[in-house]
Amino acid sequence: MAQAELRTAEGAGPFTTRRTWRLPDGGEAVWESRPARRRGVLAVRAPGAPTARRTRADAVALARLRRLNSLASLAFVIGGALFAAGAAVALFGSGSPTTSAAIYFAGGLFFNTGGYLGLLQVVNAPRHVPSGADTLVTRPWRWWSYEPMHLDWMCVFVLFAGTLVFAVNLLDSFLQGLSAQQANRLVWAPDVIGCVLFLTSGHLSFVEVCHGRIRILARDLGWWVVAVNQLGSVLFMVAALAAFTPRATGSELDAGIADWGTLLGALCFSVGGVLQYAERP
Repeated sequence: MAQAELRTAEGAGPFTTRRTWRLPDGGEAVWESRPARRRGVLAVRAPGAPTARRTRADAVALARLRRLNSLASLAFVIGGALFAAGAAVALFGSGSPTTSAAIYFAGGLFFNTGGYLGLLQVVNAPRHVPSGADTLVTRPWRWWSYEPMHLDWMCVFVLFAGTLVFAVNLLDSFLQGLSAQQANRLVWAPDVIGCVLFLTSGHLSFVEVCHGRIRILARDLGWWVVAVNQLGSVLFMVAALAAFTPRATGSELDAGIADWGTLLGALCFSVGGVLQYAERP
């Protein structure tokens, strides 16, 4: 029996994000990491056909992906909206610092939820196997897996880790009467670490969607999801840096930039959640 022949494998470093196979009938199958895990599809072109058709995973896998994608996108939309609301309270003085911290903490819980749902989406996504170049195989449901050699898993795991570090920052922000040194160690440091993890996740996501060479893909919805979220991560980092408290002054470097950066970055994550909802099977 004739076997499919692997023609090309693209990606970066040890990670493969796109494979192209020549099928026994002379056609071609193209597997891409993000469409496979987000939409449950791969592209198959029949011999002589000008365009490719989409081969989908089975109904079980598609139902999982739709449900997880809807919940994850909703969590990021709500989490971003709450973070923006918390920043607005701090900016316009409509509430106490504790009120703002409480709103941030509620938003952080939604970010935690969205991060874990994204991880579930990856570990339960249909997988491509070499023995079936034009098919995707549905695996049993799992609550966790360790797959560091899969770039899609690394993207969402680093993001989820970032949401957990942010949770430490948000809890510590309730503490009152901290010295500049204590504020930097307990509140600012976890904030910066969380931002670094978000930026790292965004970079890995660009590598995945661009197959190694980062570039603009204006017609690719997945690229826009990554780009908007990465812009949010950059703004979060700007806000974190502006929130550093020098010992000499005992106050943040620029509270206005910190609050505006948080507000605009949070809105980016809400918009990214809306776009993510559209990137479904």
